[in-house]
Amino acid sequence: MSSPSTTPRRKVAVVGVALSDTGRVDDATPYALHAQAARRALADSGLDRSVVDGFGSAGLGTLAPVEVAEYLGLRPTWVDSTAVGGATWEVMAAHAADAIAAGHANAVLLVYGSTARADIKAGRRTSNLSFGARGPLQFEVPYGHTLISKYAMAARRHMHQFGTTVEQLAEVAVQARANAATNPDAMFRDPITVDDVLSGPMIADPFTKLHCCIRSDGGCAVLLAAEEYVPDAAKSPVWVLGSGMSVSHTTMSEWEDFTVSPAAASGRLAFERAGVRPADVDVAEIYDAFTYMTLVTLEDLGFCAKGEGGAFVSKGRLLRDGELPVNTDGGGLSACHPGMRGLFLLVEAVRQLRGEGGAGQVRKPGGRLPEVGVVSGTGGWFCSSGTIVLGRG
Repeated sequence: MSSPSTTPRRKVAVVGVALSDTGRVDDATPYALHAQAARRALADSGLDRSVVDGFGSAGLGTLAPVEVAEYLGLRPTWVDSTAVGGATWEVMAAHAADAIAAGHANAVLLVYGSTARADIKAGRRTSNLSFGARGPLQFEVPYGHTLISKYAMAARRHMHQFGTTVEQLAEVAVQARANAATNPDAMFRDPITVDDVLSGPMIADPFTKLHCCIRSDGGCAVLLAAEEYVPDAAKSPVWVLGSGMSVSHTTMSEWEDFTVSPAAASGRLAFERAGVRPADVDVAEIYDAFTYMTLVTLEDLGFCAKGEGGAFVSKGRLLRDGELPVNTDGGGLSACHPGMRGLFLLVEAVRQLRGEGGAGQVRKPGGRLPEVGVVSGTGGWFCSSGTIVLGRG
């Protein structure tokens, strides 16, 4: 047997991030949003596009990411098209970081774009009630078990088992909206109250409209690069300290515990590999298609004990100036949610660690910038999870 390679693994940094136009974008294609975000991320990095030899994309085209790479004029020698729902981008970023560390790529560009809102408004697509009716899903779809109802059922289980209240879930939406108020790119910025959330139209009990993410247009891009490219980058690096991923189930009957998400596994791995603890985290960006996602992910990442999420979120801890600032841009509940939102979480975390949050910038005591951030994406109906721990350079 040959001996294991002794070549040291390279450190990996996020060197460029950007959003495309977001919110209400009626005059652009998804490809155009990909291109706009990619150009802006490269400009943000200060690096030439010639350094990009890796590319990741999902959700667009018959041969993603081949079609998008062609549209962008790239010919990568490392590619990824992992698609695991909302966790796609955290899992893909972990793959990219591993590839760069191992020397299989030097700089990997991850890009996403969607006109989900504009397409529905223009009648180019309709809302879908399920992901399909083949494979294991055939045993649930005929009974009308929609995606949102799966989240609602899980939330109800948490409420039954731990006494979590609908008012506590509503606090997640209220604090997300308060954070969005300082974000000029957020789609909704007007303040809301717990009563506003509770009095809205019922979507799937216990979720009213404001418990659910918005539907928007938009795209974003993230450029990761090996440590030797950092001196030539335009801004301070944000280092990838550790990552983890996990899958759970696709059929609800195979989910052992509705109150535990796969973030319990991905978060543990990410923190172990990063050598940090939840207590070290200064800012968290968490996938929030529904309010319950935020609450249970906070528990599973270790920010509070299992069953204590309701009490944790009800104390204003998620606000920009709270004990644990969460979804500082307003999240999918208020800022933007064009589909697989996970890449937006990485963009916001990097901006916060760089000190580019503007009026929404998180500050530690003494006005210091945050030093450690965690990003956790969730896919499907708690089917998958990817968690990334980031550190300021």
